[in-house]
Amino acid sequence: MDFLQRTLDGLLEAGPYALVGLGLTLGFGILRRVNLAYGASAMVGAYAGSWLHVRLDWPVWAVLPCVVLVTALTGLYVQWLCFTDTEQSTGSAQRASSAVSGADAREVVALASSFAVWMQLEQLCVNLLPRHLNPFPDVASTQEWTLGQLGLRPDRLLMCIAAAALVMWVAHWIRTSRTGLALRAAANHPLAAHLSGLRVPLLQQWGFVLASGLSGVAACAVLSLEGQVTPMFGMWMLMKGLAAAMIGGLGSLRGLLWGAALLGVAEAHAQALFGPLGRDATTWGLLLLALLIRSARKTAWAPAGGLHA
Repeated sequence: MDFLQRTLDGLLEAGPYALVGLGLTLGFGILRRVNLAYGASAMVGAYAGSWLHVRLDWPVWAVLPCVVLVTALTGLYVQWLCFTDTEQSTGSAQRASSAVSGADAREVVALASSFAVWMQLEQLCVNLLPRHLNPFPDVASTQEWTLGQLGLRPDRLLMCIAAAALVMWVAHWIRTSRTGLALRAAANHPLAAHLSGLRVPLLQQWGFVLASGLSGVAACAVLSLEGQVTPMFGMWMLMKGLAAAMIGGLGSLRGLLWGAALLGVAEAHAQALFGPLGRDATTWGLLLLALLIRSARKTAWAPAGGLHA
């Protein structure tokens, strides 16, 4: 019975992990570059929400949209600073074709600069609210359902269902809508998209902002159940999102759900066997294993991978 309870708890953790990984998966699928400032951008929005909640006593219905908005604007700042190509003629076929080339100096610079911006944004948050624990609007339920000898929190179940529905809806939107098709074209075949008249740089920019906004939604969902935010939140967002996305296949929206479920169940059993350190070690171990497998198959960073539902 303990095994079933831990498995159930792990499956419920898949909801937050899928939400956290959704924006990271979408951002990588559009730009083919990992944004190390992903978690820090959500942390800026979370700290802004905490500041509004504590200092101005804003209600939860006003705080949460502000968190998403601030996170999206922070993502726009990160994209402009780290992921904008330096060619003068940004609309030219040369710039579009450069996106289909392999890993080059620009990708290394983008990765390093996003790490630097990560540090900058975290320091900004700490300066805004120096305390280690900062209150966040709490909507968690204290009720627990029982299924025989199994315990189930309804708020966790609701988040899990909402996360799965959101991921599936985004995958459907990417696959069927005109905007989604344009984003996929700009991500997977930028030169062809440019020659077809699509404004590839603008699509990439707004796709990146959309991914950042989704990270703000994830931050609201996670923190509204925790009731607090700490300076470690940005690192938590990045590592959990990256692990879930890599396990499911970075760039695959549907695979993200399987990756989040596997990560949640593995962590739950590891914590029961080895404690909190075992849980963290499992996250790092699964991330490393996913990287090694993708590298061996030469698909993790291949330009042909792209964004897919």
